[in-house]
Parts: sequence; structure tokens; C-alpha cells
Amino acid sequence: MATADTMLQTALREPARRVTLDLRAVTFFDSAAIHAVVRLAQKFPDALTVLPSRQVARVLEISGLGEQAWYRSP
Repeated sequence: MATADTMLQTALREPARRVTLDLRAVTFFDSAAIHAVVRLAQKFPDALTVLPSRQVARVLEISGLGEQAWYRSP
């Protein structure tokens, strides 16, 4: 929760055509992080890629986001 906004602000800081979130080392992913990823998906439609850890993948799948185009299963 404490780092979700930092992740979002960092991703939005510089103009970009594509954004890749490498979350393969993340062990805890909560609703604040889900919200940040959804906001990035809205900001970068068809230009976001999320590389999840097993823990992140589980949360995204449980929350119904496992079928999104930006999601890459581990």
C-alpha cells in the first residue's frame, strides 16, 4: 500500500509510448497496487505490459484482471 502510489507516480513521471511493470520480485500486492495498475492501463491503453510474480498473478487472477491484454502470466 505504501509503495503503490510511488510506483504509479514513477511510471507517469516521464512521457512514454510503452510501460512495462516488472513485478516479478513483488511478494505482496494489495488493492492499492491493483488500483495503480488499473490507472496505468487507462493511461496507456494497448501500451502497458505487466510481468507479475506468482503472488501478483494470483491476486490479479482472483480480482478478475487475469484476462487483460497487459497481463503476462508467469
